[in-house]
This record gives sequence, structure tokens and C-alpha cells, in this order.
Amino acid sequence: MSKQRTVYCGLVNDELVGQTITLKGWVQKRRDLGGVIFVDVRDREGFCQVVFNAENLSAEEMEMADKLRSEYVVEVTGVLNERDGAQTNPKIPTGRFELFAESLTVLAKSKTPPIYIEDDLDADEEVRLRNRVLDLRRPKMFNNFKLRHQVTRSIRNYLDNLEFIDVETPYLTKSTPEGARDYLVPTRREAGKFYALPQSPQLFKQLLMGAGFDRYYQIVRCFRDEDLRGDRQPEFTQVDLETSFLSQSEIQAITEEMLKEVVKATKGIDIVEAFPTMTYAQAINEYGVDKPDIRFEMKLVDFTDFAPESEFGVFKSAVSNGGQVKAINLKGQADAYTRKTADALIDVVKPYGAKGLAWMKVTSEGFNGPIAKFFADDNSSNVISERLNAEEGDILFFVADKADVVAASLGELRVNLAKQHQLFDPNALAFVWITDWPMFEYDEEEGRYVAMHHMFTAPQNANPEEVKANPAEALAQAYDIVLNGYEIGGGSIRINNLDMQEQIFDLVGFTKEQAEEQFGFLLNALEYGFPPHGGLALGLDRLVMLLAQEPNIREVIAFPKTGRGIDLLSNAPGYVENAQLSELHLNIRSQKD
Repeated sequence: MSKQRTVYCGLVNDELVGQTITLKGWVQKRRDLGGVIFVDVRDREGFCQVVFNAENLSAEEMEMADKLRSEYVVEVTGVLNERDGAQTNPKIPTGRFELFAESLTVLAKSKTPPIYIEDDLDADEEVRLRNRVLDLRRPKMFNNFKLRHQVTRSIRNYLDNLEFIDVETPYLTKSTPEGARDYLVPTRREAGKFYALPQSPQLFKQLLMGAGFDRYYQIVRCFRDEDLRGDRQPEFTQVDLETSFLSQSEIQAITEEMLKEVVKATKGIDIVEAFPTMTYAQAINEYGVDKPDIRFEMKLVDFTDFAPESEFGVFKSAVSNGGQVKAINLKGQADAYTRKTADALIDVVKPYGAKGLAWMKVTSEGFNGPIAKFFADDNSSNVISERLNAEEGDILFFVADKADVVAASLGELRVNLAKQHQLFDPNALAFVWITDWPMFEYDEEEGRYVAMHHMFTAPQNANPEEVKANPAEALAQAYDIVLNGYEIGGGSIRINNLDMQEQIFDLVGFTKEQAEEQFGFLLNALEYGFPPHGGLALGLDRLVMLLAQEPNIREVIAFPKTGRGIDLLSNAPGYVENAQLSELHLNIRSQKD
């Protein structure tokens, strides 16, 4: 008969010393010291050392203890003792205790595991994902998911106290255009028709506002068929919320206080200052990206007005063709770069369209480097030094190109250099709001304007005719929340006026028939007294990743996909039987066909 567990291995304490207790868990290590066997037993909360000797155990049980191996599952009962001072292990919380076993039961045996169950694991990620069940046994991984649980619990408690209502929305829904590609789900009941998995509950949460729910939230799975990276997965979890009758500033305030509650509950940090705010234009101008990492300075500095006066032809040419010249100053790091290593940084900016990366060092005798001769006169030297606050020991980097290329290139170089030279506190949490987003951006390939956020975002200008007449200048009532250089959430005030929604659809290229076909259910609802409303969605996985200080979102998702979208544990996606395809009215063509 199995005995009831008294306590987790990692939670034994002084109160249990001298008592007979039962532990259950996995064998972490086994050491035979000649007649006495020491075994570290591990569960989700940590380790406890167990001592097996012939004084307390039968010969049969000692033989079992001798055969214990890594990852065997055991049940051990015995008396908890406090170790002598010299024998304590200060590296673990239970290092002052050991259990003298009086009975042993082997609950399950294990093959030799393909990976070690330890935090400092040097194993290929594909091996880890293929053996995810073992990988998740590591204490570090459990702590990540304990943190994730604390985050979601804190969010639910906060929103519940503000009278938000948790409402589930459909997973099988309608495929609608814009945004990323949908994951499609065929149905056997309607030949040739497909459901789509939701990229977000956007339209449903707006309909809930039209239904009078007033405050909705949901911690919900979303699906997007897009290229993957370290902070993106094909299926992800977001904290989705929507409100009626609240302004942008009120929604931001609710979100900000919720994030402060999360940080306090999970990290013990009490953030009292208001999150800083900057406009989209300021973020692009000073940081090169719409999700700036403000833990360090190194802002982009504009030299476009100065370039025509310089003797450097590359700068002049870029500006004469309508481009920009900007620079950043990596302070005090000039000696860290040779000509070869500085030139090699072109590889950082090249993927963002930059054709070159100019640089020069600041020395006691002036500028030094490949382009220094073009800025040797006092006027040039003074302008550059003053704008960049350039001092001896600094190294300056310049990009001259189209405005979007300059921003993206220097924005990426700025972050790359900061990581390389450890210019920020990795424990810092730097939140910032990005507001006043453009309503639209022009898609050169499509030859039309597309919504920067989505087509249901309300413009700051309430006159639909004026928005339609000048879409390039229209600003949205939209706001993103950024943490340490990652966008962790975004939202907007939504359109609640039928005329405005129809004008926006028209502006982005939808005919009335197409709008009715795709969004008729929303347009119909807007005719029945729709309240002013707005909301926001937070990326839960990304937020937990940052709080856990993990470099990859896969470390905080229990069963993630690879960068190619493959689940190595279950080998999904996979082929299915022809009978299943036939039921769904599908026929798969071969590559040859």
C-alpha cells in the first residue's frame, strides 16, 4: 500500500526534524560509500538527501537501494534528522537535513535519460524539445512555469477586483483578411468550407461591448501562421481585455496598474513611478524602432541637415536622394575595436537594408578612422562632437540611406552594441508607452494603404471624410506597451460609428460587397447603439519570458514548436489517412502535380 506523502522533498524544514515522514520523487544522484548509500530524491520543489543503511533497512531493501539509478521513481519513509555542521550543504535550501530511510518502495524504473536533469544543461535545443517531458523536470523549467502561474493569478485577481468578466470566445471562427495568415480548419459538414483559428478575439470582444458586457477579459490562445523567431510562436497566449465608455488614458492606467501588480507579486519590486510615454514618431526618431529599449541611452542623432555641407560624398548623395544621415555614439569603447572588428559590424545592419556603416573614433588628437579625413575641419568636428557628446575614447557609427533603412539599421546596431558591452542592468524592468501611431502605412506591393494596427482602430480625427482625404497624416487612437525592447501589448480605441467603419474599409481597398461578406456581422451590430469602447491585448508568453530573464519564448511554453513550426515531441504536423481527407472533401496534390 502506498503511503501518503508528508511534504515535498524541497520543503522539509526544522519543524519536521525527529518526525517520521514520507517523501516521493525521482532519484537525482546515488552515492555508495561502502555499506551506506546516499540518494538525492527530487520533486518539483527541490531535493532532500536520503540515507540508506543496514541498521534501518532489510537486506532486500538495501539491495533495492543499491540498484537505484537516475530517474527511478521512489517512495521513502524514515526519520528526518539535522546534519552535523560540517556535513551541511549551503547550496540548497534543504542542505541541513537528511532522511534516514526505514522503508523503500520503487514505484517506477527508468532507462538512462538522454539529457541530464539539471539546470546547467549543455544540450542541443532539438534534443531538449524531443525529450520535453524530461526537460520540464529541471528545477529551472518548473520555476519558469511557477512564475507563469503567478503572473496569470495576479492578472485574474486584479481584473476580477475591477469587475471584469471572463468570457470565452470561439476557437473555430471565420477567416478574415489583414494581419498574418490564418490557420484553416476544414469541416466535413460543409464541403469546401473552412473555419479559421482566431489570430485574436478582436471582433468578438467588440461584439461583447455592443452586448453591454462593459468589461471583458480572457486569457486566451491565439494562432498566427507567420515566420517564427525567438519571441514568437504559431500558437500563443494573450491577456485580452475590452472596456466600454473608458478613454485611452483610463485604459492605459488600468493596464499599467495591472503590470505593476504583476511585477510586485512575482518579483517583489514595487514600481511607484508612472510609466514614461513617447510618441511613435519620437521612438522612431530617437531609437530607430517602435519598441525601444530605454534601459540605456545611445540615442540616434540626426545629421541630415549637416550632411550637404560635409565633404563626404556618401552623406551628400543619400540626402540629395531624399534620405537621412544619423549616428550613434558608443561611449568609452573605442579601444575595444580594431578596424577589422568595427568594419565587421556591417553584418549587423546589412539585413536591414544598409549598404554601408561608417565609423570613426574620438582620440586626443581628433577623429580617427576611415571617414575621419572628411570631418577634420573645426566646424565639422565641433558639430559632430556637440551633437553626439563625443569625448575621447568614444566610437561613432553612421548610416546614410532611406529614412526607414537608417532607423532600422541603427536601431538594431544600438541594441546589439548594448548587449555586447553590457550597457544595461539585466534585472531592470523598463516599461514605456508608445502612442500616437500612424493610422495607416502604404504597402508598395499592394499599391494601397493598410491599417497599421487593424481596421477597427479609431482615428484621432473623428471626421471620416478628412481621414479618407489625407490617410498618410492620419493618427490612430492606438497605444503599445513596451518592456525592455519588446512589445508586450497593444491596443486602441475602436470605431463605434458605422459611417467611419465603412469609410475605413473603403480606404484600405474593400468594396461594400467585400466588407459585408467579411464583416457583415460587425457592421450589422454597429447599427444598434454601439457604445464607445477600447481595449488592449498583452502577450503573456513574452511577458513571462522577460520576467524570467529567458532569451527565448520557448522556455516559458510547456510544449513549444521549433523555429520551423514543428512539435518535436509529438512530430506534429503529420500526414493523415486518405479516409480522413475524404471525409473533409480534401485531396492532397503531390509536389509533382
